[in-house]
This record gives sequence, structure tokens and C-alpha cells, in this order.
Amino acid sequence: MWNLQQASYNLGLLALAALIGGAIGFERETHGQAAGLRTNILVCVGSCLLMMLSLHMEQLHRHLGSVESVVRLDPARIASYAIASMGFLGAGAIITGKGSVRGLTTAAGLWIVTGLGLAVGAGYIIPAIFSTAISLLILYGLRQIKVLFLRDEHTILTLTYHSKEKPLEQIKRILADHAISIQFINLKVEFPEENITYRLRLHSKENLPWGQIVKRLSDTKGLGEIRWEEGEVP
Repeated sequence: MWNLQQASYNLGLLALAALIGGAIGFERETHGQAAGLRTNILVCVGSCLLMMLSLHMEQLHRHLGSVESVVRLDPARIASYAIASMGFLGAGAIITGKGSVRGLTTAAGLWIVTGLGLAVGAGYIIPAIFSTAISLLILYGLRQIKVLFLRDEHTILTLTYHSKEKPLEQIKRILADHAISIQFINLKVEFPEENITYRLRLHSKENLPWGQIVKRLSDTKGLGEIRWEEGEVP
């Protein structure tokens, strides 16, 4: 049976796990992620509890010898399932689009929170706190540095003109002025209305002034419809 001192120690570990999970969850919450404060706290506390349960189960049956008992316990068995089941929760945090995958940082955060909870439950308090500090430094610090490195963007631009004129060269000049390259052009002509639809696959850097680009495109003669959508990464 546990004594009062042991019970207080374990309750303290659970409280520390909640604090660690909350610290990382707060960062995710402030950036609008679905797996935010509450999710990370629950994951960290739950994994901490599973680790303590794993260690306690081994302690309960430690007095049984290998001769008189068929009980074989692995202290890491219950805790290992916390990592395995985290894959399902992490997969739910990932959103895959045509040209990008979002939520990987949140999924990785849930994974590290699980590891932190297991470490706290095993009594590795200092490594858990140090790992939490590193994780927060990465989540907060690298976000500020990330804006200095512009990523590639792949988009599909569709322009429909109700005119006999073919303003393709003008479109190319507008896009070239903003360092946007055209990877391919698909042309569709409708008769007898003589509508012309250009479908262009574009490659550019992020943080471009899309408002100005759309305004210049809308000034081209005969433009009836403009659509901009995310493109697949080649």
C-alpha cells in the first residue's frame, strides 16, 4: 500500500505533468490549433498516469519469483501503448491540402507532450523540465525566425474573358512584374460565345501582394471571372 508521502509525491508528479502540458498547449492554443490547452494537458497527465501505473504494477508483483509464478511483467508495457495510441490523435491533427500539409507541428507537439508525461511519471523531473524549455524555445523562437525564409507557393489561377481579344501577353507581364513564374497554361475556348478561359499553374514565393496583383488583372479588358486556388506541389 502507498503511504501518505508516496501518494503526495505522485500527486505532485501529476500536477507537474499538467503544468508542462499546459505550457506547450498554451502556445498551440494562441495560434488557433484545435489541439490546444486542454488537449495537451489531458495527454500529458494521462501519459504520466500510465507511466506510474506501469511502474506500480511491476512493484505489486515484484515479490513473486520466477519459479512459483507465471506472472511476467514489463514495466514499460503499459506506458508504451501511450506512444502507440498517440499516433491516432496526432493523425487527427494533420490536415492535408492539395499543396501543403498542416498540423505537423501540433502532432509533433502531442508526441513530445506524451514523452514528457511519461518522463514525469517515471520521476525524470529535471530532463522533463529541460525538454519542455527546449520545446517552448522551438515553438516560440523559431516562429520568429521562420518569417525570414520565404517558402515556395504553387497556385492555380483561372481567368475567364468574355472577349475576342487574347490578353495572355498582358497577363504574363503582370505576373512577371511580381516574380511569379508560369509553369503551364491551359486554354479553353467556348463557341459561339467566344469565351476564353486561361488556367495557369503558378510558382512564386509567399507574402506577395496578391491584392495588387488581382487589381491589375481585373483591369485587363473583358475579364469576367477570376479564381485562385491552392495547387499541388510537384
